[in-house]
Amino acid sequence: MAEGKGILSGIRVIDAATYIAAPAAAAVLADFGAEVIKVERPPHGDPHRYLSLVPGNPVSDQPYCWILDGRNKRSIALNLAVPQGRDVLLKLVATADVFITNYQPQLLDKFRLTYEELRPLNERLIYAQVSGYGETGEEMHKPGYDMTGYWARSGLMDYIHNADADPAQSPAGFGDHPTSMAVFGAIMLALYHRQRTGQGIKVSTSLMANGAWSNSCLLQAALCGAEWTVKRTRRQPHNPLVNHYLSADGKRFILCLLDPLKDWKALCDAVGRPELIGDPRFDTPYQRRANGGALVEILDAEFASHDMEYWTNQFRRHEVIWGPVPSTQQVARDPQMAATGVFPELAGGDGLRTVANPVNVHGIEKEAPRMAPAVGQHTVEILESLGFTGDQIRQLRDRGVAMQGPESSQLQ
Repeated sequence: MAEGKGILSGIRVIDAATYIAAPAAAAVLADFGAEVIKVERPPHGDPHRYLSLVPGNPVSDQPYCWILDGRNKRSIALNLAVPQGRDVLLKLVATADVFITNYQPQLLDKFRLTYEELRPLNERLIYAQVSGYGETGEEMHKPGYDMTGYWARSGLMDYIHNADADPAQSPAGFGDHPTSMAVFGAIMLALYHRQRTGQGIKVSTSLMANGAWSNSCLLQAALCGAEWTVKRTRRQPHNPLVNHYLSADGKRFILCLLDPLKDWKALCDAVGRPELIGDPRFDTPYQRRANGGALVEILDAEFASHDMEYWTNQFRRHEVIWGPVPSTQQVARDPQMAATGVFPELAGGDGLRTVANPVNVHGIEKEAPRMAPAVGQHTVEILESLGFTGDQIRQLRDRGVAMQGPESSQLQ
């Protein structure tokens, strides 16, 4: 593969992982120019290809989860359960800069792909491992998804709901993609370590640890022995100025007013009710909290009297901090996100767009996203780059060691 101009051009990454958190980190590396080789099990490949088919997810004839996290990668289909398949992978490892995996410890042992076993092949190798619950303790072998290891285990699921609602399930990839950024950061630290020392190193993280980091303010409160408050509803909130409301045209928005010296007057002026500033029920943050139900009722009536365009202008004029609460379908059409490059167009995707990773390096363009590959689409060319002859590749294929994808037809 010819070197590009990306900031990580010349870095070869082996993505020997499944689903999201680890492979998404490889996608971010690819966004910045790294060559990513996706190792998949034949014949069906990474199960993430089919996540969009899980009941409850949006229905589409496009494998949208795979499009997102498989972009800019090349796929080689190898059967690691047979010695020849592992031998091919080891040849790849010897040429790689980064090896990313989220295989459970028992699988790493079975396939002999632990850091200790791979390091002698390549002392400059960065080995990045993602687990559900960490690499020590009684649950180190326990499988985990982001819904269980990140969302539920961290306390987020228990906390993020009103008093009148049950806990909700998290959407696909909710914890995986934040975790992938931790993996990306760890890999970049390891590359810096290698630049200084000439030696590779192992880095790791877990879904559980990233969930704890996301919920760290509340966890720190618990660690400090803080007294927990009782959950409330939006009609009886702890703070009516940090609450969501509806405009006359049914648009939902949220206020986030945290400065009592400034924000209360600004809100009263914005809604055209300056007399509320001196109302003894709402004169202090404590009184607004104690009489929150009455204040919400007043604000509900005011906000229901005008459409969202009106309130947008009022909030801007009076410097009221707020944000829309759009549906996911509306977010996909958000002009501000489009203006800032959040939805780049996929090359060869007939106008289809994807979601960019959130990191920008000024003066450096990200790679144009390419469509995710078919299973084993690049098996032949990758094997050829490792020195395998046509006869050897045929033998690997015939023995079920390697599978060539639909666009690798030169040996058919």
